[in-house]
Amino acid sequence: FSRTDSRGVILAGNYVFRRVSHYDWEELLGAPHRTIRHPDMPKGVFQLFWDTIKSGQTMGAYVKNKSKDGLYYWVYAVVVPCADGYLSARIKPSSKMFDDTRSLYAKLLAAEQNEGLTPEESAERLKGWIVDHGFDNYRQFATKAMSEELIARDIGLENEPDQMIVDLCQMLDNAKTLGGETEGLIKDFDAMHTIPHNLRVLASRIEPSGGPVTVLSQNYGSMSREMSDWFGAHVMGENSNFAKIKASVNSSLFVEGMARILVECDNQLQKERRDLGEADMETERQILGDLVKDQVKRSQDGMKEVDEEAARITSACQIMHRHFLGLSSTRVLLKIESARLTDSGETLADIIDQLGGFQERTSRRLDRIGKLSEEIRLLEQ
Repeated sequence: FSRTDSRGVILAGNYVFRRVSHYDWEELLGAPHRTIRHPDMPKGVFQLFWDTIKSGQTMGAYVKNKSKDGLYYWVYAVVVPCADGYLSARIKPSSKMFDDTRSLYAKLLAAEQNEGLTPEESAERLKGWIVDHGFDNYRQFATKAMSEELIARDIGLENEPDQMIVDLCQMLDNAKTLGGETEGLIKDFDAMHTIPHNLRVLASRIEPSGGPVTVLSQNYGSMSREMSDWFGAHVMGENSNFAKIKASVNSSLFVEGMARILVECDNQLQKERRDLGEADMETERQILGDLVKDQVKRSQDGMKEVDEEAARITSACQIMHRHFLGLSSTRVLLKIESARLTDSGETLADIIDQLGGFQERTSRRLDRIGKLSEEIRLLEQ
């Protein structure tokens, strides 16, 4: 790892940093961090790097560095704002995502050189490609990369799997599946909106002066509006419980992975007895130790947030099921009226069948969503 000021000037680092970079401390301390930047790195990656950390956020990325003797080495780096500057902790990448990312970087570098992309344009191109590869945003990509690298690292070092990382990866998969179920709910509700209208039209035709079907259609319309209002508040939109759970799990996984890397750095530095140049070892130990405590606390807070969001989703599903009980009762009464009617009974029966299909599909979907949210809570515990 290494620590810089706000401009990227190196203030300190551990012995592994000096050994891998092949520089002496006199050459590293006070030098800009770009001293070890490899020319093969796309400028767009560093543009994204600086845009992110200058806003006070943490950042993770694959980086190709250059040592003093001209050789190169790849790292997966996480950067954390600290002490009026930044700390960058790095591990050796070895996952399949690393191979895929190197290919992506090569294309981005070629685009910069052949198309004359500015760093800002290159960063936007990178984010676009990442979305095209199935990620919602760069943060989600960085989280996936970090978790894959930590899992591959444990395998390579023959360590026991990091159960927290494994569980969070499973939680993220569940959250993504939950997102797919949510999209299914949206389609079902879109299709359902026409049913109350068709029911009212039919009631006005077969009962011009009002009657049981008219009353039941009004009841069904009222209940469906209540469900739609609930749906809009809890399922749709960026701030809904269903949307937030995926972001919460992704954030927790990123922070947990970052805490894991910082803990490894801290453990390694506590054992080091080598000189850190003019940097004070005890000061660096204190800074790193404080960062570890902060990230561990953030991880714990993030897991608490995940549990709260999953609990809200479970509660929301229970409320939705109660709404369905009312709809089911109304559907049964409509079925009775359909059997009694001599005219238009067949048309009413068709609408009842549509209602039944909608309720059956949505009930199954709610059951799956409830199960996924409970699994997320169990994994968190």
